[in-house]
Amino acid sequence: MNKYLYTQPLAIETTSLISVYNNEGIEAYKFQRYYSNKLKRFFDKLMDYRYFLQYNVYDTHGQIIFTCKKVSQKGRVYYEATDYAEHRKYMVTYDKWKELIPDLLITDGNMQIKLDKELEGWSRFIYNDKEIARWKADLSEGFLVQLEIEEDSPIQNGAFFIGISQCALFIGA
Repeated sequence: MNKYLYTQPLAIETTSLISVYNNEGIEAYKFQRYYSNKLKRFFDKLMDYRYFLQYNVYDTHGQIIFTCKKVSQKGRVYYEATDYAEHRKYMVTYDKWKELIPDLLITDGNMQIKLDKELEGWSRFIYNDKEIARWKADLSEGFLVQLEIEEDSPIQNGAFFIGISQCALFIGA
């Protein structure tokens, strides 16, 4: 099992670069909330920092390898995710939107992963009725975030889970 750990500041509007460490304590990734311009950041502040939402994930050399951003179109909210290493695009949509805590579906057109969102405890990524990864944020001086990816997961790229989790689980709709 691959394990990752990072501390997310309490302020959701932070755009600082955050390091993600593997189970040996070695930096594996970095990520940050991204605004393409100051005007978007200004308007996002007016909307409680939940409208213009994008996270970029970088490798240890500073190259962008994954991005996930929120899209609002015609009253519908979803996320677009791009894996630059694998040259794949994913759509993350809400399933059972009318429920208090809706699940999310992640698809690239061929593969479908269900994300069981939990407010407390582990949020689980499910593929073919099997848990392939889990994500959890515990509150202390910041949010101590844990990510665990199973060895037999079809996606081993931690950046995939970090980018989607930051958008859909940490910030949410």
